[in-house]
Amino acid sequence: MTPLFTLTKQVSALAFDLTSQRTERGAIAISSAIASISLVVAIAPASVAAPTASVDLEIGIVQRFGEEKNDKLVLKATPGDRLTLTFEMGGQPQTVQASSATIEIIQQAINPQLEERVVLSNHRSFESAEDSAKAWEEKGIPTEIAQPNRWKVWAKRDAYATPLLRRLLYQSLKQGGVNSAYLETTVLTEIPRASLVVNGYRYARDEIAIKAGKDLIHVNKNLFGGSLHLQPNAYGTYTLVNTVPLETYLRGVVPHEIGPSAPYAAVEAQTILARTYALRNLRRFAVDNYELCATVHCQVYYGLKGAVSVADRAIAATRGQVLTYNNELADALYSSTTGGVTAPFTDVWDGEDRPYLRSVVDAPGNLWDLSRKSLADEQNFRRFIDLEKGFNEVGWPLFRWRRESSLEDMTRDLKRYLELNKSPLANFKTIEQVAIAKRSPSGRIRKTIVQTDRGPITLHKDDVRSAFFAPRSTLFYLEPLNKGKPELWGYAFVGGGFGHGVGLSQTGSYRLAKLGWSSSRILSFYYPGTQIQPLDESTLLWRDGSTLKTRQATADRKAVKSKNP
Repeated sequence: MTPLFTLTKQVSALAFDLTSQRTERGAIAISSAIASISLVVAIAPASVAAPTASVDLEIGIVQRFGEEKNDKLVLKATPGDRLTLTFEMGGQPQTVQASSATIEIIQQAINPQLEERVVLSNHRSFESAEDSAKAWEEKGIPTEIAQPNRWKVWAKRDAYATPLLRRLLYQSLKQGGVNSAYLETTVLTEIPRASLVVNGYRYARDEIAIKAGKDLIHVNKNLFGGSLHLQPNAYGTYTLVNTVPLETYLRGVVPHEIGPSAPYAAVEAQTILARTYALRNLRRFAVDNYELCATVHCQVYYGLKGAVSVADRAIAATRGQVLTYNNELADALYSSTTGGVTAPFTDVWDGEDRPYLRSVVDAPGNLWDLSRKSLADEQNFRRFIDLEKGFNEVGWPLFRWRRESSLEDMTRDLKRYLELNKSPLANFKTIEQVAIAKRSPSGRIRKTIVQTDRGPITLHKDDVRSAFFAPRSTLFYLEPLNKGKPELWGYAFVGGGFGHGVGLSQTGSYRLAKLGWSSSRILSFYYPGTQIQPLDESTLLWRDGSTLKTRQATADRKAVKSKNP
């Protein structure tokens, strides 16, 4: 996600219009004024295995530092402590200590330099990008997944390291009828360089390791546990990476995802999901040499800012517990609001379905029988959307919504989307009609066809949320509007939910917890067939066979990087 947003029961629909821009997953965020920070981490009960104590994560807390010329990082130790900054000078490690330091960006002029890559496909989500990368690999094209803005699948840069190789690949793809691929070419005349200012001296360094005696470092207005490392990324800028113990990381995630006022069982459920999600998704930013981001493209993470006692209690009580399916970490996806029914994985993204991510009516009782009244049927779907009582999310601002958009606005939105994807249809002039061509049994839109003066444009699954600003989810129907005129003015998007709708509903879990459901019952409801179990070295983190044991190589790499920045 780009800007984070606040979702609480008191927020009005207007506030959502202003703040909830394009999102991959809704976070229930909290006010920065909430709660003082507790720096005491409770000890895990002796009966719970806690191998997670040795698991450190690498979180990109500032992903593209240097994208703006005035970017600045202000680093401070806590009172009575000092920072230790290590960087290379003359081929040897240099160490400087100070109570504070600043990292700025200086633009360095260079001789014209070609920066180029073959983009194989663009995606709204990592999940679809990963499935696309797998398909390209099966065709013999090595890939890497990147996120310069949208998620992209690149032809692996090491394999196509020269302009000739890149053009041969691009031409062969075009001759084979592949329209999604394009060459992304930029001629650089200047590059951003990180400049460390400490103790009155300035050092131009691309990599800087930052530690503190108490393992607490202020970065601008946030406080982070663990250590920091500034390093180059794949986009010509820098990433500030926070290396942090898993359980400390959760203190910066759980309150911001579920909210500080959530009932305790909902907080416990969120904690188990957040731990599971983090460990299953460590591969997301391999191209940039770290593991997770701090936005809802991963999980919202603010460091120790906003840590609250109820979340700390849940983290301690569930220490080491993860959600599994057949001894593999479950794909612990969750969203803000489902709109009354959860979605299977493939309703939203490309890839293989997960047996435990299936359509569940988000209500404590038998409100709607999906086996008899499929939401793929348009009349059934509209009747379902008209229901506003009995669901877990009733009373939340985005459980049901209606948003109108003119053809003028929709044209502008669609043009922007097509231009970002380098589509040859981006020069269309007018939208003539928009129609939902296919809907899944859970009611999610799987195909949207936009008729334009240049011909039809097909949008698959959640791409409709990138193409148009109005929809808050893919659970909606369209209502043509003419505003009293004979010609079409635009459309009303009428639907429910916010986010992808797969897995747990954060708002729905509030009600279930208030009804007395335990965290385990809540998780069984949203992820049928899964189990909660202690994480150990045999638990599969991901289907590639990786486990905590096989992460030792990664841990060794971290140690080497820390000693030799």
